[in-house]
Amino acid sequence: MSDVKHSIRTTDLRKEFDGTVAVQSLTLAVAEGSITALLGGNGAGKSTTMGMLLGLLQPTSGHIEMLGRNLAKDRHAIASLINFSSPYVDLPNRLTVRQNLTVYGHLYAVPKLHERIDDLAARLQIQDLLDRRHGTLSAGQRTRASLAKSLLNAPRLLLLDEPTASLDPDTADWVRELLMTYRAETGATIFMASHNMYEVERMCDDVIMMKRGAIVARGAPNDLLARFERENLEEVFIDIARDNI
Repeated sequence: MSDVKHSIRTTDLRKEFDGTVAVQSLTLAVAEGSITALLGGNGAGKSTTMGMLLGLLQPTSGHIEMLGRNLAKDRHAIASLINFSSPYVDLPNRLTVRQNLTVYGHLYAVPKLHERIDDLAARLQIQDLLDRRHGTLSAGQRTRASLAKSLLNAPRLLLLDEPTASLDPDTADWVRELLMTYRAETGATIFMASHNMYEVERMCDDVIMMKRGAIVARGAPNDLLARFERENLEEVFIDIARDNI
């Protein structure tokens, strides 16, 4: 699979819920090694799109390829090469952070697992949290523990939902640097949903904006600012959300 040029490719992807179309005719390709943002207001279809990419939702129709493999046919092979983090999906609260990371590490067959956990704990500055139950952590601490889980298997494709939610500005900035460094060191692809427009402008090579289940704008952050004659992505986002453009 060394010739793969795109880490994600969808063709005519569609999802309906009881006759309501959440995603319609979504065709996109996400470049290998890029950091790409998927943006949209509530109900735009981005969460449904992310759910289909993760294999949690079955598309009504259409086709998904991840890392050059058909998701419908090769889901188990793909699963070992990707990972996911969201502050809205908790790790088991009764287990300690170390126990959670150990369980997931075994699921991913991570070699030298204890060393990998120690390394990630140091990089994410959660050494003092390892032996605390997940349920006792603050929201920001849970976000960092979830990020550690998402990096356990050194994924080639990392899917993120609001990666710095609940983090203070200093820690959020530090996490963004860590993620960009991870991409630079490994060539991994990062595909993220975020409502933090500063974060998107700083981190992303490519931005996809959705509305009513379809892509309405796409481009590099600077290209979008020039195209819509706005000072920042938040202004572009608001104009699209309010049908001002």
